[in-house]
Amino acid sequence: MKTALLVIDIQKDYFPGGKYPLVDPLPAAKKAYMLLQCFREHGGHHIHIQHIALKPDAPFFVRGSTGSDIHDATAHFVGEPIVYKHYPNSFRETNLLEILKDWGVERVVITGMMTHMCVDATARAAADFGFKVIVAEDACATRDLTYGDTTIPAEHVHKAFLAALKSYGDVMKSEQVLALLADEMNL
Repeated sequence: MKTALLVIDIQKDYFPGGKYPLVDPLPAAKKAYMLLQCFREHGGHHIHIQHIALKPDAPFFVRGSTGSDIHDATAHFVGEPIVYKHYPNSFRETNLLEILKDWGVERVVITGMMTHMCVDATARAAADFGFKVIVAEDACATRDLTYGDTTIPAEHVHKAFLAALKSYGDVMKSEQVLALLADEMNL
């Protein structure tokens, strides 16, 4: 099955010192990098997705700012496809669907940030477009959220969204994704 890796919004503003740091983004980025390297080494299709805020006064990912740059942990190499987006759903008003269709992709492996926002929106949209979806759970990160007087820890946010995404595809650890792809020998 022709598979593509999506590396969503692993950008500097989400890391310590950035404008919108997540909880433990580096371990997730390292897992995403492990998958990215596998796709690179085996000639697999992979796409970096970079969020750029439309408003110049946005709280983070401002166009031209260092914080909007892709983090070094999953650095974008010259010549690799990159999709620039302005909304949580990586398919909305981008050429992502066209690229995947041109490649003949049937399945996407999703990594990135934030689990509860862009990972979630992209995974659901991918399923709606007919792609088989795999979310690499340990290659995604999020942050604490608040609702009223309640703070929901990032770990609970992450797991709640992953539990919901199981209705849209498979949720597995990065090593399991690699084992599955190795068995199929069709990156």
